[in-house]
Amino acid sequence: MDLSAWVSTADLIAIAVVIVVTLVSRFLLVRLVRTLTKRALERAQQRRKTGGNRAEQLLTAMTFGNQERYEQRTATMGSISSSLISITLSVIGVLTILSILGVPLAPLLTSAGVGGIALAFGAQSLVKDFLSGMFMLMEDQYGVGDIIDTGEVKGTVEEVGLRVTRLRDPSGTVWYVRNGEILRLGNQSQGWSTAIIDVPVAYDEDPGRVITVLEAVSREAEEAEDLADVLLERPTVVGVNAVSATTMTIRLIGKTLPNQHWQVQRWLLEHSLSALAKAGVRSPAPLGILPG
Repeated sequence: MDLSAWVSTADLIAIAVVIVVTLVSRFLLVRLVRTLTKRALERAQQRRKTGGNRAEQLLTAMTFGNQERYEQRTATMGSISSSLISITLSVIGVLTILSILGVPLAPLLTSAGVGGIALAFGAQSLVKDFLSGMFMLMEDQYGVGDIIDTGEVKGTVEEVGLRVTRLRDPSGTVWYVRNGEILRLGNQSQGWSTAIIDVPVAYDEDPGRVITVLEAVSREAEEAEDLADVLLERPTVVGVNAVSATTMTIRLIGKTLPNQHWQVQRWLLEHSLSALAKAGVRSPAPLGILPG
């Protein structure tokens, strides 16, 4: 078959130029978008820094330390960008080549438009999942290793995809949650957590004396080596939180790294009870036995 019979040499050259320009443009744009995406993610993480004290240094170290999460976001965003650029440039290239060959584009575009509308109606939920996944990644709502609560499921994020997120709950069950179905989200692994400790003593003890003992425990916690990597600032003795017929409760609160409040709570409760016992502060009377 002789191509020169229906395609001129000029048309062949034009088609070759279109193909080359399309391929080169794709290569350059994909590389540019990947570079910009990486820089944008780095700036988003950098904005979490607010200073140079110990608390801020710990939070910053934790943010930059999760390389798996960062790499997954970068790779996913790069993949999305590459796919969109490839599809867009390919469509433009094909339409340009068809135009060079003299193929009427109006009927093709009309048919494609009708087919696109039908496909959009049939794949609404799929499109919703993908769009939600894209915005979730761009806004860094959660990532691998985070503990999140979606309302229906609470667990640790094991994998983040554009369509679904994989979670593992405390019982070990793996859940696959469609991104488009997540209407509200609680993330326990971003920012910081609060350790809340309620210390019970006898109801007739002197509150000022008890608070003085607990203030000493708070200062000790600030200097404790085993809390240095999780405690963001010195715990605060709030004061009397509740009083009953036999018990007075004094509350302490401490700011910790995300999901590290349990360790701080155990430490503070253990050392508080020990310090109060050494100071002669009485514990609440057993149930059913009122002090008399």
